[in-house]
Amino acid sequence: MKIVVDYDLCEANALCMEAAPEVFRVEEDDTLTVLLEEPGEELRDKVEEAARLCPRQAITIQ
Repeated sequence: MKIVVDYDLCEANALCMEAAPEVFRVEEDDTLTVLLEEPGEELRDKVEEAARLCPRQAITIQ
């Protein structure tokens, strides 16, 4: 699984970070950092939840 973020859409609402803090971090300057671009399958549920919660649908999973 690979995480792709459309940074033009991302508003850094931090909902993804709340759902999967091992994978996403919102920086002090309100930008999103993907900590694990290819997380293991054990994180799939959290990553899918993070993508689902994104208000701008900026996160996709490939």
